[in-house]
Amino acid sequence: MKTIDKLNFSGKKALIRVDFNVPLDKDFNITDDNRIQGALPTIKKILADGGSLILMSHLGRPKDGPTDKYSLKHIVKHLSDVIGKEVQFADDCIGAQAVDKAAALKPGEVLLLENLRFYKEEEKGDEAFAEKLSKLGDVYVNDAFGTAHRAHASTAVIAKFFPNAKYFGYLMAGELANAEKVLNNPERPFTAIMGGAKVSDKILLIERLLDKVDNLIIGGGMAYTFAKAQGGSIGKSLVEDDKLELALSLIEKAKAKGVNLVLPADSIIADNFAADANTAIAQNDAIKEGWMGLDIGPDAIKVYKDIVAQSKTILWNGPMGVFEMEKFEAGTKAVAEAVVEATEKGAFSLIGGGDSAAAVAKFGFEEKVSYVSTGGGALLEYMEGKELPGVKAIND
Repeated sequence: MKTIDKLNFSGKKALIRVDFNVPLDKDFNITDDNRIQGALPTIKKILADGGSLILMSHLGRPKDGPTDKYSLKHIVKHLSDVIGKEVQFADDCIGAQAVDKAAALKPGEVLLLENLRFYKEEEKGDEAFAEKLSKLGDVYVNDAFGTAHRAHASTAVIAKFFPNAKYFGYLMAGELANAEKVLNNPERPFTAIMGGAKVSDKILLIERLLDKVDNLIIGGGMAYTFAKAQGGSIGKSLVEDDKLELALSLIEKAKAKGVNLVLPADSIIADNFAADANTAIAQNDAIKEGWMGLDIGPDAIKVYKDIVAQSKTILWNGPMGVFEMEKFEAGTKAVAEAVVEATEKGAFSLIGGGDSAAAVAKFGFEEKVSYVSTGGGALLEYMEGKELPGVKAIND
């Protein structure tokens, strides 16, 4: 793997694609800086070598060009504090100010460019735009795993302008190494925990995992599609009626491959999708009319915890219920606790990005699992066996 360890950056200007798409509150304070923290090892290595840094990122989904709400200027102070030196800011990513400031950068200095997505050319993968960006630095480093599945100008196209000077940052390298460890070299028993709303979102991953795992635990909204497919009554729980045959076929495939596919026996049900809804416990195949399942129940929790406790490799992607509401967080929290306990006993645990990462953060377990991915969609696609444009661009 072509990581930044292969180069001494002394006297070089490193153009780094980072993922600083961080959440901001109404006063533009960063509410979760994990993505910034994730890029720090790469930033510090290059500065320690005596290199200078030009950081480029997107923020949010601006629709009509420059918008104050999505300006990266809002993160400059925090970034300066975290890196431990003043970060300069260019009010554009390819304009005159960006060019001048990049040209004037001295070793040890850091420049942050304005939001790449203020230009529609970024998401279109425009070659001319990528070339303009490329002229700002001597070396290209991709450390933005969260956008590695996008063939954007700054994540994939730009690499062709650095045929002999393109590298993975430490975050990208770590993400790929951990995903590979789980997929291709797991210690057994290997348990995958799949949650979330829809079977259709995870179908490719589930099918690939059936060739690799010993246990496949299903939770979240997708469980009700399985329950209905087997003839159960699910009230007004979330269901994909066009995926009932698919659910049955997955159950059959698991049996044929000797995989222990585990569905929740019971649910916490509610009469409304609301934090103050009335709740009850019901068997998953006997949810009354007008009620919906919003979390796994106590029987399911016990079974799931027992399986996780015996596992040596754990992949978790997707919550067990609507963990954002306190009444429906117990299942997700219990699974998180079980993963932590297994990790403490020597298991390797990889938490898929997105909602799983948010859940682990909510319960304060980020430091108690083996690895929390920064890229939900990117990790999903990588594990499905797809080639990520941002990875291919460096490897080519």
